[in-house]
Amino acid sequence: MQANYTQRLRLTFSKTGPTRFIGHLDLALTLERALNRARIPVAYTQGFNPRPRMQMAAALPLGFTSECEMADIWLMETMEPAQVRQQLMAKMAPGIIIHQIADVDLKGPTLQTLTTESAYTVTLLNPVDTAVLLQKITDLLAADTLVRERGHGKKQKEYDLRPLIYDLHLVADSDPAILKMRLAMEENKNGRPDEVLLELGLDPLAARIHRTAIVLNETVES
Repeated sequence: MQANYTQRLRLTFSKTGPTRFIGHLDLALTLERALNRARIPVAYTQGFNPRPRMQMAAALPLGFTSECEMADIWLMETMEPAQVRQQLMAKMAPGIIIHQIADVDLKGPTLQTLTTESAYTVTLLNPVDTAVLLQKITDLLAADTLVRERGHGKKQKEYDLRPLIYDLHLVADSDPAILKMRLAMEENKNGRPDEVLLELGLDPLAARIHRTAIVLNETVES
């Protein structure tokens, strides 16, 4: 079947403010509506229920914010990335800011297969004993395994959290306390900051979790 697109663009954008309460599916719908309102010639899939040709790098859990979300879109007509950004920002929902739009290879791998790791800044809203937290971080990083469970009911599965944590440290002299994390973000190997907090005995609901980076495998991409 002949392709109905001529260009692939990669959007890098922030998700902050009121959009932190928008889930992954609603975020995709928000982007779709903005593309339509901005009259961007997005290509659609074939079949009974056509959808815009758009891929997100990774789902951002409800309540998290980010400055580095990524989405690829395919266009039926070639446009200058700067023009696409200008038109989109004029119609975008509050809380979403597009920082960059770049051309990428039409036949390149999907975004989901390119991600290797992600970085987070976690602000703890409740007071903590810094010495106790530092010891917990030391013990966590020294552990060989950290077996936890994901899922609910009969779908619960054990997994090892430890190899999913690349870096974890407490920012010195921060008030409130701030944690920095680098976690795995690969297919079947995805670290989650809320699970790291739980392992440290902290409540994820009493924290502001902000994604600061998504790292792509440039070797595969090129």
